[in-house]
Amino acid sequence: MAVDQVLPHLADISSNIPRGKELLEVSTQEIATPLSDSADGFIRDGHFLVQSPYTEQEHLLDLRTLDEENALLAQALTRMRSLRPDYATAPYAETFNWNEIIEELTRLVRERGHRWKETSFFVVAFRSQIPPTTVYEDLGALDKVAHAEAIASGGFLKYWFGHPDKDGRNLATCVWRSQEEAVQGGAGRGHRKAAAATRSLYSHWKIDRHRLIVRDDVKSWEIIDWE
Repeated sequence: MAVDQVLPHLADISSNIPRGKELLEVSTQEIATPLSDSADGFIRDGHFLVQSPYTEQEHLLDLRTLDEENALLAQALTRMRSLRPDYATAPYAETFNWNEIIEELTRLVRERGHRWKETSFFVVAFRSQIPPTTVYEDLGALDKVAHAEAIASGGFLKYWFGHPDKDGRNLATCVWRSQEEAVQGGAGRGHRKAAAATRSLYSHWKIDRHRLIVRDDVKSWEIIDWE
C-alpha cells in the first residue's frame, strides 16, 4: 500500500486557512452494490459509500449526512482514476479522468431527477517525495487513523492516493465539501500525531489547493486554484 499520503498533513492546512442539512433520501440498495471495478465505490446497507481504499465501517461515508449535490458528487468520484503514469508531477487537472467523472455525475443527476445547483468543492493535492529510508508501513498505519478521523468530521467526499515512482515521488488527493471542513478534519489527535511523525521523513512535500466548480444543471465545470 502506498503510504506517503495527504491525510497526515491536513493539520498543516489549518495554520493557513481561516476557520469558518438537508438529508439525501437514498433508496434502499443491495448490500455492496458495485459502482466501480474496485472496492472503492461500493455502497453498503443502502447509504454507506466506500470512498477510499479503506473499507472498514469506520472509513465509510454516510450519504445521509450530505445534501444531494455532495452525495451525488461523492458517488461520481468513485470513478476517479489516474490517466497518466507521471501523476506525481503532472498538472492536477490533467491527471484524472474528470470528463468521465462529470459524465457519471450527469447520469446520476438525471437518474434521480435532481435539479443540480452550482456548487464548489475544496480539493487538496499533496505532492511528496520520500527517501528509501522511510518505513512505509508505519506511515500507512498513521494514515489509516487519520482517515477515520476525517470521515467522522463530516464533508470528506473522496480520498485517492497513488504509488511512489522510482524517485519516491507521489500524489495523494482529497475532495471536501468545504474548506472549513477540511480544516476541521485535520484537527484531530491522529492527524496531529501523523503530521509530527512524518514531517521529518519526507525529503520534499507540498500542498496545493484547488476549487472544483460544477455549474447549474452540470452544464459546465472547471478546476481552478483556490483563492
